[in-house]
Amino acid sequence: MSEVRRAIRRHIESNPGVHFNELARNLGIATGQAQYHLRRLRRAGGLDTAKVRDRTHYFPEGYDPWEQRTIALLRRETVRGIIVAALKEPEPSAADLATDLDVARSTVSWHVSTLVDAGVAEKCYDEHGRSHIRLTRPDETRRLLDEVSPSAPDRLVDRFTRLVDDALLD
Repeated sequence: MSEVRRAIRRHIESNPGVHFNELARNLGIATGQAQYHLRRLRRAGGLDTAKVRDRTHYFPEGYDPWEQRTIALLRRETVRGIIVAALKEPEPSAADLATDLDVARSTVSWHVSTLVDAGVAEKCYDEHGRSHIRLTRPDETRRLLDEVSPSAPDRLVDRFTRLVDDALLD
C-alpha cells in the first residue's frame, strides 16, 4: 500500500465521517489523487461511505448506517447545536432552538428536517401545536457526539448562514 493511501486510511480512522473535501484539504492532496486512492481503498475493503445532504463521508468499518448518518450530521455546527440542546433539555421547541442558536427559524426547520430524514430525531407537537424535536436514540447520540467535532470549513459555512439570517431578520 502506498504512503498516501496509508495516510488517507489513518486520517479516516482518526476522523470518522470526514467528508471528501475536508480529507483532501487536511492531507494536502489533489482532488484527483484523493479520488484515486479512495477508490482503491474502497475496492480493497475496510472503508465505508455515506452520502448525507450531497456530501460523501468516509468511515472505517464498524459503523452501522444510522451511526454513519449521525456522525456526518454531527460534523455540522448548527446540527450539533440542535442535538446538544435536545440532549440537555428533552424536546426543545423549534422557537427555543432558533433563539438559543441565534439562527432563523427556517434554518432550524431545515436542519431538523435533515435530522428527521436521517432517523436521528423526530418532530412532535405540544397541545398548542408548537413543534418540538425528540432524539430517537439519545444515549447512542451522546456517545457519538464525543467522537466528532465540526471542521473549520463546516463551522464557517454555518456562521455565514447565521450572518445571512441576521441580515434578513433586520
